[in-house]
Amino acid sequence: MPMTAEQAHWYADTFGAIVQNVEQAILGKTHAIRLAVTCMLSEGHLLLEDYPGTGKTSLARAIAQTVQGTHSRIQFTPDLLPSDVTGVTIYDQKTGEFEFHQGPIFSSIVLADEINRASPKTQSALLEVMEESRVTVDGKSYSVGNPFMVIATQNPIEQAGTYRLPEAQLDRFLMKTSLGHADHENTMRILASGGSRPRSAALSPVVTTQAVAEMAQLSSGVHIKPSVLDYITRLVEESRTTADVRLGVSIRGALALVRSSKVWAASQGREYVIPDDVKALAPHCLTHRLILDPESEFNGVTAEQVLARVVAAVSPPVESGAA
Repeated sequence: MPMTAEQAHWYADTFGAIVQNVEQAILGKTHAIRLAVTCMLSEGHLLLEDYPGTGKTSLARAIAQTVQGTHSRIQFTPDLLPSDVTGVTIYDQKTGEFEFHQGPIFSSIVLADEINRASPKTQSALLEVMEESRVTVDGKSYSVGNPFMVIATQNPIEQAGTYRLPEAQLDRFLMKTSLGHADHENTMRILASGGSRPRSAALSPVVTTQAVAEMAQLSSGVHIKPSVLDYITRLVEESRTTADVRLGVSIRGALALVRSSKVWAASQGREYVIPDDVKALAPHCLTHRLILDPESEFNGVTAEQVLARVVAAVSPPVESGAA
């Protein structure tokens, strides 16, 4: 059903309350938090490429605390096995039956730390659960519940002993962003509370997981005009033909931009998407899906530069509003 103006107003208030609560633990990172919450309400997954110690674990824990969910952290290492992520079936001698023991993937918010350190075989264990929200072990499927979001991290400066994420796995992430280091003022606030328990541990929930599921369902009713859909389509098509690109944005990427734009619009109290919503989210939804030509990459061309060129080349529709 189409979202009403009253529902959009409630949505924006609730979205703001979630962001404000998380920001008590992650100081001065409002935009990154809004992106993470948008990703969760779009029923997608987030890829963080960031330096150590910038608050990635705190972000995952804070979101889980805020939505009354569960949180787990998986440290990816070269010797990590798929069963260490999904769980394993163990024979119980007392009952004479096999019993499934859930792995850490069975949580509302899962932090996959340094995901590119694990082997491709272990990374592939995430493909099904990120796409289907379920795990299949020994021919039997198990749901991981709702909400469910993977926040995966990569270290951009330490590449020794890492595996480049395959294109199919990168495409499973709805968004990619970074937190970055805190500014001077917020660094002072963090240092002033040094030695105390993590801020995220003290957060109280502001919504339930059921409310999060309802918000995700409600955002599907946000209106998006054919002209805005045409704009997204032209962006995707331009990414496939522009210079320096070997593989452009897929249909999954275009759908990710549509879903996240609807949530972004609702978070601002609108029941319709405008072109500015698309432009704001395009760098986060599309950049990591671009596979550059090796020669261009060697010459220093980045995916961010290419996407900025794509956005500049494609003119947005001039009209706005819900009509």
